[in-house]
Amino acid sequence: MTRGARPLVVDLDGTLLLTDLLHESVMALLRQSPVDAVRIPLWLMRGKAHLKSELAKRINLDPATLPYNQPFLDWLRTQRASGRRLILATASDQRLAHQVAEHLGLFDAVLASDGRTNLAGDVKRQRLVETMGAGDFVYAGNSGADLAVWQGASAAVVVNAKPTLARQAARITSIECVHPPQPAGLGVWAKALRLHQWLKNLLIFVPALAAHRIWEGSLLLQAVAGFLAFSLTASSVYLLNDLLDLGDDRHHRSKRLRPFAAGRLSIAAGVLATPALLMVALALASGLHWTFAVVLSAYYLLTMAYSFWLKRQVMLDVITLAALYTLRIIAGAAAVGVRPSFWLLAFSMFIFLSLALLKRYSELLELRRAGSLSKARGRGYHVEDLTLLMAFGATSGYASVLVMALYLNSADVVPLYREPRYIWLACPFLLYWISRAWLLAHRGEMHEDPVVFAARDKVSLIVALGLALMFWLAI
Repeated sequence: MTRGARPLVVDLDGTLLLTDLLHESVMALLRQSPVDAVRIPLWLMRGKAHLKSELAKRINLDPATLPYNQPFLDWLRTQRASGRRLILATASDQRLAHQVAEHLGLFDAVLASDGRTNLAGDVKRQRLVETMGAGDFVYAGNSGADLAVWQGASAAVVVNAKPTLARQAARITSIECVHPPQPAGLGVWAKALRLHQWLKNLLIFVPALAAHRIWEGSLLLQAVAGFLAFSLTASSVYLLNDLLDLGDDRHHRSKRLRPFAAGRLSIAAGVLATPALLMVALALASGLHWTFAVVLSAYYLLTMAYSFWLKRQVMLDVITLAALYTLRIIAGAAAVGVRPSFWLLAFSMFIFLSLALLKRYSELLELRRAGSLSKARGRGYHVEDLTLLMAFGATSGYASVLVMALYLNSADVVPLYREPRYIWLACPFLLYWISRAWLLAHRGEMHEDPVVFAARDKVSLIVALGLALMFWLAI
């Protein structure tokens, strides 16, 4: 590259960034101020430029954590080092565009929407031609809207786009180079939907198992339908959570790699998939008893409350998580028409409260060891709370074992088991697993969701087999 090369004009959304700042802004406002978000249609009636301006006034985006197209950004740095003039031209609002430009320190000038003019398509081409002259610049873009801009450019740099766009651009102007996209395959969607978290929804089958009716054909089919409905609802909630938590996730060691936070999936795709999954779940629920639909709706509403508010409230967040696990068991009972016992619900609440506290404890311990924060971002906990969280969590875990022991001494156990004394052996198994889990967390060796950890940990699987054996011997 020589110093006489034509200036390179770079688009921002979808080109330099693997996301769209308008979509990011809407999600950020929904998270920061849902009341203000109601005004979005009114702002849009005055034009997209006005909408972007109003959003930019109200949100805080950290340009350092945004998902950049790293290979393209590295290429831009080589162009800059060779002396080429770089200009950022974007339809995003000028406030956000300048923040990105100041963070990167690459651009000689910034052109952006200003609250009155939406700098996109023909308007962007006209502005660039007026500023630099027709055919006196190279333009880097990624979408069909950029075809209009390439009509005024001497060459095109096609970034993060399908091959069809490159062919269309080649009919308009010469192609300087192409930076191919990183396709989002099924694996990326599986990660976004958190299919591995569907393990938690196996709790749907617990009431039928506890009633010793799981192998009744019709009940098993109803439980499977309930499992699928709950899993799709949970995935819908996971997508919504990730869309609302973009800012916090990007500051987290591992969560920053989630598909939406990393820009592997577009926010628009997530917004479309979220209600679609919920609609399929409701269709499945409609084939079951109406009480299942009621419980499923309660689960969804509670998770919405958790996403918008409860997750940031100390202790309410973990109690809510425990309640959500317990709702899975109640839903399983509703799906098959079995009444859940008091003992089962009490055991569930205590054991899952312990696991929710275990997750929070591990997150705080990681922060303390990193030494970067005294408070968990997006949460209400301080690292000084570690000792109390361990006390709460261990006590709750042991309380669940006490509930099991009391159940074994109750009249409810007699009709279901011929030899209930064998289940007493389950108590030391469970005591061992809870104690070991908290010991690993205390050592900083619990790096993931405790339920997922249990599904992958050999010792946990052996304990689970032991528990199953005890109950089988008791039948």
